Amino acid sequence: MARIAYDTTAAAAFEANRHLTDDAVAAWRPALARHLAPRPGPRLLDLGAGTGRWARTLTAWYPGSRVVAVEPSPAMRDRCTHPDVRPGHAADIPLPTADVDAAWLSTVIHHVPDLPAAAAELRRVVRPGGPVLIRSVFAGRHHGITLFRHFPEAVRVVDTFPAVADVEAAFAVHGFTTAALEQVPQVTAATLAAAATGLRRDAHTPLRLLTDDEYATGLARLQRAAATDTGPVVDTFDLLVLR
Repeated sequence: MARIAYDTTAAAAFEANRHLTDDAVAAWRPALARHLAPRPGPRLLDLGAGTGRWARTLTAWYPGSRVVAVEPSPAMRDRCTHPDVRPGHAADIPLPTADVDAAWLSTVIHHVPDLPAAAAELRRVVRPGGPVLIRSVFAGRHHGITLFRHFPEAVRVVDTFPAVADVEAAFAVHGFTTAALEQVPQVTAATLAAAATGLRRDAHTPLRLLTDDEYATGLARLQRAAATDTGPVVDTFDLLVLR
């Protein structure tokens, strides 16, 4: 996973700034329920697990489940509080064949340098018929994310991310078909002012890849808007489901 290196500084920023509120996480529960059938003791993979927020959430949502968190960054693993976190990456998943019932990838796919290799590995470790659930901002589909209204320069970074068609094509080679593509809104912050106060550049790939001047200009835009916009920050992410 290679777009940026999650070193100690970036991992600390991610932990501080990319922590999803309970409300934001809860918005995803019905979306997952539509595609992840309940069964006793499911075994789930959280690939690119970061600090383990989703691994812990999946464990709570699916009683009796066994959730394996796989994360390539040592700095992120050091901050992961999920009990089963392992080193690995999308092209080398440290699990046996047909070991999990489903795989979850949250804001990870744009860090994967070799989509066909990742598709091959997920085909290997996910049991036949099990879903691969990809939560992401795909190229050309950034319009529901508040950050890009204030940092429009960052759209050029998102435009280098995989498009939905790119992911579908890479996974189709290994027998996956698209089961669903839906948009899921979440309340990311209580107010724009709260989002601006807590913003950490190192926590966001598109912001890290801006010039310093571009970042300063966008931050000024965000702060001006936050002075008058008192509503909650609602962001809409895509959920791509492949089987």
